[in-house]
Amino acid sequence: MSFAPMDVVRWGIIGCGNVTEVKSGPALQRASHSSLVAVMRRDGAKARDYAQRHGVPTWYDDAQALVDDPAVNAVYVATPPSTHKAYALMAIAAGKPVYVEKPMAMDAAECQAIIDAGRAAGVPVFVAYYRRALPRFRRVRTLLESGAIGAPRSVHVSLHQPLHARYADPAASHWHVQPAISGGGLFMDLGCHTLDLLDWLFGPIVTSKGLATNQLGAYAAEDSVAMGYAFASGLVGTGLWQFGSFRYEDRIEITGDRGRLAFATFGDGPIELETAQGSESFVEANPPHIQQPLIETIVAELRGEAGACPSTPEAALRTAWAMDQVLADWRRATGQAIGR
Repeated sequence: MSFAPMDVVRWGIIGCGNVTEVKSGPALQRASHSSLVAVMRRDGAKARDYAQRHGVPTWYDDAQALVDDPAVNAVYVATPPSTHKAYALMAIAAGKPVYVEKPMAMDAAECQAIIDAGRAAGVPVFVAYYRRALPRFRRVRTLLESGAIGAPRSVHVSLHQPLHARYADPAASHWHVQPAISGGGLFMDLGCHTLDLLDWLFGPIVTSKGLATNQLGAYAAEDSVAMGYAFASGLVGTGLWQFGSFRYEDRIEITGDRGRLAFATFGDGPIELETAQGSESFVEANPPHIQQPLIETIVAELRGEAGACPSTPEAALRTAWAMDQVLADWRRATGQAIGR
């Protein structure tokens, strides 16, 4: 890394909303050699409230003011995707490493713009695909690498959810299902986690095709997605994301020539291994502040220590590209294409 190593990483958060309350904000404070020194939200009263509740010394209602604060030497962008590119470029222009929430941006082109800016300025960029650092998924990767199921042959993803009340009123739809803010629907918000995880386990997806539709009419974005994909190794996969189901189901199933692994993307239930010799379960609890393991790798990299953060912007770009392929026809047909 050409960027000069830091002693202590002093974070500023742009967008101190719900995701930062437990998942990430406290993790920035609890990681070694890391501190949270400033937060920003356009609603100054909410920024002040967050700062007071979390013991953060400084708050702002202007992003540029936070980025320009000399006490801040790294920026975490935790706003909705529609502003990720603008705020990431702002931090990069100031020479400050940036940690961007997932999905990295509205589409692959915006991801590439952030990557290009970071490379040109010599400023590190990281993305919040934190499952790459969680113990439960490291266990999955270890099982695969040990040959527990032999050679992987296929992957199937299922994520089914009942319609949540917060998405049911078209007049007050949450930003997650407003394409102009999120880039799509819940497939964008949740599907990206699973596709990034598969990238980490098996390498890049090189073929991605799919169908998206809206079955419920509860909001403008897609609510049902079917996807087919393939990896460079020849491994093939399918996925179904449906957000109007009668019950919740969250499952990734990997079938090999000697066994099968099954586990959830979002839950922390057991990892199930089935082979001709029988069945076995593995339990790995998630940490209370779920982004902390990944944040610790970012801090270590910024300090110049051995190892590197496993969630790179290049990997996030690959996930964005795969999702773009799936949603391309839907975006064109509905006029929801991302504009720049």
